[in-house]
Amino acid sequence: MAGKQLKIMIIGLRGFPNVQGGIETHVENLCMELVKHDVSVEVVVRRRYMNKSMTEKTWNGVRFHYLPSPKSIGLEALIHTFLGVIYAAFKRPDLLHIHAIGPGLMTPLARLLGIRVVVTHHGPDYDRQKWGGLAKKVLELGELLACKFSNRVIAISKTIKGIVAEKHGIECSLIPNGVSLAELSQGSDRLKEFGLAKNRYVIIVSRLVPEKRHLDLIEAFKLANLDGWKLAIVGTSDHPNAYTQNVTETSKETENVVLTGFQTGLGLAELYTHAGLFVLPSSHEGLPIALLEALSYGLNVVASDIPSNMEVNLDEERYFELGNTRQLASRLKYWSERVPDRETRKTTREWVVTTYNWPEIARNTLNVYNSVVP
Repeated sequence: MAGKQLKIMIIGLRGFPNVQGGIETHVENLCMELVKHDVSVEVVVRRRYMNKSMTEKTWNGVRFHYLPSPKSIGLEALIHTFLGVIYAAFKRPDLLHIHAIGPGLMTPLARLLGIRVVVTHHGPDYDRQKWGGLAKKVLELGELLACKFSNRVIAISKTIKGIVAEKHGIECSLIPNGVSLAELSQGSDRLKEFGLAKNRYVIIVSRLVPEKRHLDLIEAFKLANLDGWKLAIVGTSDHPNAYTQNVTETSKETENVVLTGFQTGLGLAELYTHAGLFVLPSSHEGLPIALLEALSYGLNVVASDIPSNMEVNLDEERYFELGNTRQLASRLKYWSERVPDRETRKTTREWVVTTYNWPEIARNTLNVYNSVVP
């Protein structure tokens, strides 16, 4: 593509900025870096997730194209991606970048329409607890079609790369999630709003979905009985259901548990900055951006021992057996007594942004694009 600007279109996500979700955070940061390499980037987004006050169709050099999507949890991504592929057929980008295996179902259609395709595999979504039998089969089919028909596949973790190789015999590119150096907040408005004290609360940041295992954390927090500490559950659900209601009711019934709802920008930075401990008890991850974000604030972290969390390669005592609430309670007790000092936080921050940095991720992604586009 020497001498010619590379034109990329991206589909498969809800949108950004300030839209919760790991894929959304990944694409937001990737796009900002790609623009710095003089890549023309257009992102197809779902209108109802975008900030209503955001009327401009260009953000930090990234162009948005708004398309509708149904509110059905099972059809939203599929129909929106189908519309996105049809739009791409008219716009004729040099390459279409599809994110996640559900949207990957549309890979054969895109190829049939003469579009070069790269798919990023963010995780085996068919393992998520929220999906029934039929949905799991559809997602498995999406993974198969993405691997079989795309020009190149990117995996965000070694675990996913292994799944692709074992199940589909495909050698894919390993390009992980990244994180930027967090700007520590000096504010305390959110803390006052939710009755939190600096360095005296446990925090989890995620959507309210079953695989994040909020109920395990609430139970462990109750067992740990941390004197003067609270548990802050940050996030909400795009599609409220019985699980959302269960988490909400259990939180209200459990002493010192606070639901903050979805937070972003300065509010989220404040909650991260002043937390005493971050916990990720999930049963399913790709490569957890929330965990990397917590480390970018220099926080103590504890995570379940699933392969994608273990891949971050933390000390052994920072992991606990998935679902073992007593062991998690023990970890909460241990680390609540060891809030890191300034120098330790600085070391942690420097390590994570060096290991998982967006500029390198963008360069590696651009190399994949250039291997596909002549």
